[in-house]
Amino acid sequence: MSIKDYLKDRTLFLLINFILFIIICGIMLLININSKIILLIFCIWFFPILSYIIVEFIKQKSFYVKLNDIMESLDKKYLLSEIVKEPHFIEGKFLYDLLKRANKDMHEHVKKYRDMEHEYREYIETWVHEIKTPIASARLIIENNQNDITKDINTEIKEIEEYIEQVLYYSRSNNVSKDYIIKEVSLATLVRSVVKKNSRDFISKSISIDIEGVEGIVYSDVKWLEFILNQVIGNAIKYVRESIGKVKIFTTRNENNIVLTIEDNGIGIKEKDINRVFEKGFTGENGRKFGRSTGIGLYLCKKLAAQLGLGLTLTSKTGEGTKVSIIFPLGNVN
Repeated sequence: MSIKDYLKDRTLFLLINFILFIIICGIMLLININSKIILLIFCIWFFPILSYIIVEFIKQKSFYVKLNDIMESLDKKYLLSEIVKEPHFIEGKFLYDLLKRANKDMHEHVKKYRDMEHEYREYIETWVHEIKTPIASARLIIENNQNDITKDINTEIKEIEEYIEQVLYYSRSNNVSKDYIIKEVSLATLVRSVVKKNSRDFISKSISIDIEGVEGIVYSDVKWLEFILNQVIGNAIKYVRESIGKVKIFTTRNENNIVLTIEDNGIGIKEKDINRVFEKGFTGENGRKFGRSTGIGLYLCKKLAAQLGLGLTLTSKTGEGTKVSIIFPLGNVN
């Protein structure tokens, strides 16, 4: 706020006073009042007005400059009304009250949508657990009626289960801390568990698996790690070449971390898609070609890994394969 803009805003007030003074000055000249007296009246009239304007300008400018500085320094701009102090001039008080009311209304709306989101998440989690019952029953029926058709149905049910699990973890992805249990995790045990879960796919596609190079202990949440690893291995199985497919899982211990790497000899990822594979909803050329990619799996893995304090990187060459690395910082390593 400049003095020019401030005076411009008070042009009407100053103009009225000036016109009144001209009229009174004209009357005084008509009755032959001394010009020195007129000058004195001018000073008595306009000095207090100008002094008041200057004082008010300094006071208001100080407030708005401070307000702007606070706004610029805040990461969460909506917290402005919580931090700024109530000013001592009428316009500032009015603005302060408006900010407080707007902030209160914003919090009420945020609470409303937070409650709606919480209810929706609870419904999704309940639905996921409920849907597991008919799926388990279907698996039991398949076990008791083994044939080529039921084997195909079982494959599709497994894929349905993976999508359902993805829904569950997606609904919880913003609230990892509420479902987070840190404990000692053996990477070898973790990898064997996930590989066993996908054993039928490895066998049906004749994919060889090498997990001999996996060792090390980390501290994290085993359930979330299993989900991340299952998504990565699932992608390796999906895009690997049948009959000649190979998946190698190994660990590398560095000075500051342990790196768990999942490497395959699949079709690889186009160079133009590499930097976007962790974006939500991005399927890339492979996803469009194979038609079964949702663009959610790797996005979720990256998001959950970040919340667990882990690194997640991906490198790939078209026609040669893909390598995904999960990085466990030294602070998480025994």
